[in-house]
Amino acid sequence: MADSIPRPDAARAGLAVRLVSSPLFWAATIGVLFGLPMIRSVTRRLSASPAILGTLPAFALTDQTGRSFGTRQLAGKVWVADFIFTSCAEACPLLTQRMAEVGRRARHLGPDFHLVSISVDPERDTPARLAAYAADHGANPVQWSFLTGPADAVQAAVTEGFKVGMGRERTDGGPEFWEIFHGENLVLVDRGLRIRGYFPATPEGLDKLLEAVARVANAPSGS
Repeated sequence: MADSIPRPDAARAGLAVRLVSSPLFWAATIGVLFGLPMIRSVTRRLSASPAILGTLPAFALTDQTGRSFGTRQLAGKVWVADFIFTSCAEACPLLTQRMAEVGRRARHLGPDFHLVSISVDPERDTPARLAAYAADHGANPVQWSFLTGPADAVQAAVTEGFKVGMGRERTDGGPEFWEIFHGENLVLVDRGLRIRGYFPATPEGLDKLLEAVARVANAPSGS
């Protein structure tokens, strides 16, 4: 009588054979194998593009070569902007290094990608001074524009356009001494001159920025 009772191992083997031979088993397996990647793909597509945070009004400033440069030249490109001044000894050198890294990591985008650094000290940062600063940091003027211009035009572009703070305050050193302050985030702008994100100049911030650059650059036109 004991020999006629199936052993546990044999019972499990029989169940496995029945499952493998069942069409429902294979339907479920195929659904799992192909369904999960599809779900992940749909999820990625739904979160593909960073939010639109606003549209830049038109501006025209002067680049380091002395030519007019602004939204007219940047329309149709994906670009990243930051805000510096050449006599800055603390935050600005780091910002410029980060911008250079962004340029290196996004170089595969070619002429469709651009870097823009706007001086928040336009009274002293002439085109010639910006050209020397750019050269010191190995910036290619074809790919990276350093902008200056009338103080009111710069103020409007930075504060009203990019919604980034800038200004200066008199210090205790006398009437000729000012402390200049400005935003320290990198700003991503799409081909339609729409702001798509503000990113800190940290390694983690740069990774997120480059991910957003890729998404914006590869997005269908108008999205």
